[in-house]
Amino acid sequence: MNRVNSVCVQSGAWICFSLADFRGQQYILEHGEYPGFHRWNGHNDRMGSCKPVGMHGENYRIEVFEGRHFSGRSQEFTEDCSCLHRQGWAKNWINAIKVYGDGAWVLYEEPNYRGQMYVVERGDYSSCNEWQAACANIQSIRRVVNYF
Repeated sequence: MNRVNSVCVQSGAWICFSLADFRGQQYILEHGEYPGFHRWNGHNDRMGSCKPVGMHGENYRIEVFEGRHFSGRSQEFTEDCSCLHRQGWAKNWINAIKVYGDGAWVLYEEPNYRGQMYVVERGDYSSCNEWQAACANIQSIRRVVNYF
């Protein structure tokens, strides 16, 4: 599977990658139809690999950190946030994350859920490299809600 023009997700949520072996640009596909690649990725129709998002329930909690290895200022979120700056996060970057609870989150490089996206599931991410980001620029986050 390399070039994809349409997708129908019947249940769950999926992380798709532009390259094989779960590498490259990430896309989140949730329940629904995607008649063209522009609906999940405005750049091209490349899809090299996919895997289901680990969904365990409905308790969402994420803690973001200013510094690598969970250092510096931190802030917790339990709801979607279209602009971290408006919620008191003074930086345009996040260097470490702890995902608690049951759900996964999507991180976006720009406000209003735009730009490059990264999916993080339950666990600790001590640097942006661990969620496959080239830089730590994150300005909005949202929960992955599993609609069956």
